[in-house]
Amino acid sequence: MKPRILTASEKKLIGKRLVMSFADYKVGELWKNFMPRRKEINNSLSPDLISMTVYKPTHFLNFTPSNEFEKWASAEVSDFDNVPSGMETFTLAGGLYAVFDYKGLNTDDSIFRYIYGEWIPNSDYDLDNRPHFEILSEKYKNNDPESEEEIWIPIKR
Repeated sequence: MKPRILTASEKKLIGKRLVMSFADYKVGELWKNFMPRRKEINNSLSPDLISMTVYKPTHFLNFTPSNEFEKWASAEVSDFDNVPSGMETFTLAGGLYAVFDYKGLNTDDSIFRYIYGEWIPNSDYDLDNRPHFEILSEKYKNNDPESEEEIWIPIKR
């Protein structure tokens, strides 16, 4: 699977976040909390949702399943003028990304094993210390093998 190499512009996000680890993965809880309230975000730029992960700089250097990270369920917005109660803002800096078009179950981690274990080590790029995210469009269907999403991995030469 060959990614597209794209430069993303800055994105303003509004959503909810939880600290978790792969050993204590609470992504279902996060999205169950966010989805009933997503319509309260009235300045969304599109119907797409963004699932973002903010890793610590040493997350992949000293990887263990218990390493904690911040996971976000969010939407891209035009501004931060009207933030719903209980939600937070995040400004995602722009930069270079490897974008993988993925089709399959969201519970199948083989795409991430490929990206981190094969593609990055054999590419002309290194992982960059910026948030990773997935764009969940209308083609995304939770727990469906026909689901489609874009996986954005921050890279640098």
